[in-house]
Amino acid sequence: MIESAFASLASVQQILLGGVLLWAAAVKLRTPEAARRTALKRLVGERHAVSAYRAVAGVEIVVGVLLVVPPAAVFEAYLAIVLVVGMLGYLTYARVKAPDSSCGCLGDKETPVRTRGFLRAGLMVLAAVPAVFATDWWPAAVADRPLATVGLLVAEAALVVALSPELDHRWLLPLRRWRVRLSHPLANAATVIPVESSVQQLRKSDAFRSVADQLRSDLLDSWEEGEWRILTYAARTEAGRATAVFAVPLLDFRPNDVRVALVPEHDGALIGPAGT
Repeated sequence: MIESAFASLASVQQILLGGVLLWAAAVKLRTPEAARRTALKRLVGERHAVSAYRAVAGVEIVVGVLLVVPPAAVFEAYLAIVLVVGMLGYLTYARVKAPDSSCGCLGDKETPVRTRGFLRAGLMVLAAVPAVFATDWWPAAVADRPLATVGLLVAEAALVVALSPELDHRWLLPLRRWRVRLSHPLANAATVIPVESSVQQLRKSDAFRSVADQLRSDLLDSWEEGEWRILTYAARTEAGRATAVFAVPLLDFRPNDVRVALVPEHDGALIGPAGT
């Protein structure tokens, strides 16, 4: 009885491991430019960072598909163990050699390698080891013990998300805002975000750095449009005088999402947040 229950719980680790690996691969293929913010830039050089990032995604796809589709084979679990142990090694290298680099693991947000990343990789190792003892393909294990297996998968998936700082903007920040709205005595008061805060976020963005040498003034004007604050500066391009129009996230600190448009002075139309 106990052995049968363990075999069922071990078998469903296939879908957990496969799902996380396929998720990670999809992120890497969707935003390959994120490789330049990871430790791969130092490990293989900036020129080869994107190629290495895509190669890792290819390996994750192969191992992920093997784990998800039938049949259940022990070598799949061993491949997963090698992959997640390799990830632990990569995280260690990143923490030592490039501590400010982004993980680039399960999301495109810039999140330096910290304790949560190691705990997530450790969780994946703990999931991969029992998968070696899987005897059935994971749907059969779920059908055999639906409550226990589904409950375990939900708990493990929630733990993976909780240990992924790249995903905090999807659940942790909204949860914190909700808690503040419920508990803060000034929750119903209008919130005023200082312009200085937006300027500080702007100066930390790649968009600002990309045009900094063309700016010819301090902040000229600012206004709000939905969840964006628009900031304008005088600029000069090869074509002549222009206005630099920046769209800065108003409610969150997301310098990677800042956008900029250089509007020629003779063109009176200003480009909004969608401009690049």
